[in-house]
Amino acid sequence: MSLPPAAVSFLFSAAPAHADLKLCNRMSYVVEAAIGIDEKAATATRGWFRIDPATCRVVVQGVLTADRVLLNARALAVYGASPIPQNGADTLCVAQDNFVIAAARQCRTGQTPAQFTQITPTQTDDGNLVAYLAEDSEYDDEQARLAGIQRLLVIAGYDAAPIDGVDGPKTQSALSAFLKSRSLPSDVVQSPGFFATMIDAVQKPSSTGLTWCNDTPHKVMAAVATDDGKSVTSRGWYRIEPGKCLHPDVTGQPKQIFSFAEAVDSENRAIRIRDKPLNWGGAKELCTRDSKFEITDQGDCTTRGLTAIGFASVDMTSGGKTLRFAMP
Repeated sequence: MSLPPAAVSFLFSAAPAHADLKLCNRMSYVVEAAIGIDEKAATATRGWFRIDPATCRVVVQGVLTADRVLLNARALAVYGASPIPQNGADTLCVAQDNFVIAAARQCRTGQTPAQFTQITPTQTDDGNLVAYLAEDSEYDDEQARLAGIQRLLVIAGYDAAPIDGVDGPKTQSALSAFLKSRSLPSDVVQSPGFFATMIDAVQKPSSTGLTWCNDTPHKVMAAVATDDGKSVTSRGWYRIEPGKCLHPDVTGQPKQIFSFAEAVDSENRAIRIRDKPLNWGGAKELCTRDSKFEITDQGDCTTRGLTAIGFASVDMTSGGKTLRFAMP
C-alpha cells in the first residue's frame, strides 16, 4: 500500500453555534480528532474522538458559545506515517491518550504541541452543527466507507487496489478472502464494528510481508527501507503502540528490505536503558529525518541536513517476516 499525500479539508460554511457539534468522516482512514475551544481568551482542548469512515460523532453537546472552534485530526497508527497534513495556524496542547486540557496553550509534562485548524461548522436542518473531514477524492459516505475497507484490506495483505471507493470483482474477491481467513460471516461487513474488526486483524502478525510487533510498554517509532535494485528508498515514521503490530506499506517486489525502530516516551524522546537507546537496527546506514520522510537518495545524509541511522537487513525469503521489539 502507498500512502498518497492526502489533503484533508474541513468543509464548512459560516453559521452561528446553537446545538450539538458533530464531526463527520468522509475519508478512507479511521481517524482520531481533537477539538479546541477558544472562549473569552481561554483555550481548552479535548480528544481523542475516534471516527470511522462514513460515520459522525458528537464532540460537543449542548449550546456552543465559543469564539472559535479548532480541529486537529490524525490517522490511526496502522496506516503508518500519517497522511493527514497538520498545518493549522494555532499550536495547542494534546496528550497521547484521551485527554481534557483546560489551559491548552502552555504544555505541561505528558502533553505535546499540535497544529490546529480553525473551522466554522455548518448548521443542519435539525439545528445541530457539523464539520466534515474530507480528502481530495471528495468521497461521499458510501465511497468513503468502501475506500476505507479497501485501504485496510491492502494493509492486511489482500489485493484490493486501487483505493478508489469503487466496488468491483477485485475488491469483493479480496474481501471474501479476508472474511474466510478470519472465519467471519459475510453480514459482518455491514456491522457498526467492522472497522474495529479489520483494524484488530491488521495489528496481528501476518504470514506474508513484513510485520512489526511492539512487545515493550513504550511507543515505538519505526522506519522501513526498500532496495529495488536501482535505488534504496527509506520511509518513516510509523507509530506502533505497546502490544500492537503494524504492517508497513511495502509496494512492488523489492530485492531487499531494511528496518529500524526506536522506543520513545510521550514527548518522542528516545527511551534509554542502562544509558543506551532502546532501538532495533543494524549496519546498513540510510538517511532519515525527525519528521515524516520518504528519501530516495541515500548519499551524504549529514551534509544534506538528514540523519544517518543503521538499519537491519530483513530476511524475506520465506515470504513473511515478523520483527518483535522487546525489552532487553
